[in-house]
Amino acid sequence: MSHARKEYKDFMSLTPDAYDAVLALSQVAGKAGMDNQLLELIKLRASQINGCAFCVQYHILESEKLGVPTDKLNLVVVWREAPQFTARERAALAWTEALTLLSDGVSDKVYAQASSEFSEKELAYLTSAVASINVWNRFGAAFRWTPPARKQAVGAAAS
Repeated sequence: MSHARKEYKDFMSLTPDAYDAVLALSQVAGKAGMDNQLLELIKLRASQINGCAFCVQYHILESEKLGVPTDKLNLVVVWREAPQFTARERAALAWTEALTLLSDGVSDKVYAQASSEFSEKELAYLTSAVASINVWNRFGAAFRWTPPARKQAVGAAAS
C-alpha cells in the first residue's frame, strides 16, 4: 500500500463546509448524552470493518483517553467471542455492524436486540453516530489518511 493520497488536514482546508457538516453530525450523539466510551467502541468497530487505518488509530487513542480498558479495545474485532462486553455494548456493536454492512440489511433480531437496550431516542442517536463514522471512514479510506501518532509522555524514553 502506498502512502496517503491526501491528509486529514487537507480535507479540513479543501472542503471546510463538508468537514464542518460531518464534524457536527459526529458530535450529535455525545451532546445528547450518549455514553462516550460506547460511542468510541462503535466508531472503532465500524472503522475496522471499513478498513480506515486513520479512524481505527484515532478511536483507539480517544478510547484510551476515556479510560476504555485495553483488553476491551483489543477484542472489539471479536466482540461476540469476548466476555468483556455488556449486553448494551453488544447490542450497539451488532447495530453498528448491521448499519455499516447495510447491503445485508438490518435483521429483526438485531433491531429487537438494539431496541431492548436503547430507547427510541437513544437508538436514533446511536444511528447518527454510526452514520457519521461511516462518512469519516469513506474519506479516510479513500484518501489513505496517515493514522495519528501516539504521543509519548514528556520524559518517556524512546523505544
